[in-house]
Amino acid sequence: MGASFHPTPRTLMGPGPSDVHPRVLGAMGKATIGHLDPDFVALMEDIKELLRYCFKTKNTLTLPLSAPGSAAMEAAYANLLEPGDKAIVCINGVFGMRMAENVRRMGGELVTVEDEWGTPVSADKLKAALQQHPDAKIVGFVHAETSTGVCSDAKTLCALAREADCLTIVDSVTGLAGVELLVDEWGADVTYSGTQKCLSAPPGISLITFSEKAAAHVQARNTPVQSWFLDLSLLMAYWQGDGARTYHHTAPVNAMYGLHEALLMVQEEGLENSWQRHRAMHDELAKGVQDLGLSFVVDAEHRLPQLNLVRCPEGIDEAAVRKRLLQEYNLEIGAGLGAFSGKVWRIGLMGYSARLENIQLCISALRNCI
Repeated sequence: MGASFHPTPRTLMGPGPSDVHPRVLGAMGKATIGHLDPDFVALMEDIKELLRYCFKTKNTLTLPLSAPGSAAMEAAYANLLEPGDKAIVCINGVFGMRMAENVRRMGGELVTVEDEWGTPVSADKLKAALQQHPDAKIVGFVHAETSTGVCSDAKTLCALAREADCLTIVDSVTGLAGVELLVDEWGADVTYSGTQKCLSAPPGISLITFSEKAAAHVQARNTPVQSWFLDLSLLMAYWQGDGARTYHHTAPVNAMYGLHEALLMVQEEGLENSWQRHRAMHDELAKGVQDLGLSFVVDAEHRLPQLNLVRCPEGIDEAAVRKRLLQEYNLEIGAGLGAFSGKVWRIGLMGYSARLENIQLCISALRNCI
């Protein structure tokens, strides 16, 4: 006979999910109401307005998707890309590779711009690719690459794409509320993120915003959007119909309560203050890492403060260290991916996890385990 599930409380300092704030957990425990209830419809409006604040945008088409960050990536490509369209995808980690896979599966003509893992996307390489492929329609890149802890210069990359009359798709799943992200000022066309990183909410919802130019491009399509569930026009009829929203799917009502509370907390703290807090906590972690004789993979100028790749010393079994941290300290840190597998730890300082007590626990626990 089964029993109720009671997870062991952990301190989450991996690449995500991050620690969920008690206020968010409390919000999610409130009474479930219908997803077309007038009270929920009012909440939907609040969520969209708070999302615009966090993305620094006035885009009308800004909404949450009832699926994790990977679905937002798919929604971006499914809506903008038509079969045969040429798309340039910048790859400097796992999530750039996933962008490329979306283009392949949707029948697009893929051009890749590749940089070494642990380094940012090269603006010069993108510029050269745009000159070589003047018929390209889309440029996709990862602003905050979760697999490597690298922050690329989204402002410059968006400007290059705009000069070449390309639409941009910007992955900032790990970036939103953790580092500067200025959707309107940078001219990003489709930008997306997730709840489980710097927003301190559980995984399961993604966040996406379409510029007017991107929305017009979707409306002018010659072929139907490949995905029914992620078709922007259908989603917006649900998220935007004034008083008469068209049923599309049953939104995860309680998860939306949590998202709303998380966004509210970013607004209360102030977006710029949230960026500064993540930077300050990274600086504290960096002191501890240095004291342990460890080093970072990514150069300081390109480093994401909220996602840190720390080199595992020679002769140390990185997986065994992670196992001990989990078993003895209830502390989760992440493993390396791809080129960094077995060589690094990924230490997250995202949202509610970006606290001094977490850093002190992590450094002291690592000291005892390596």
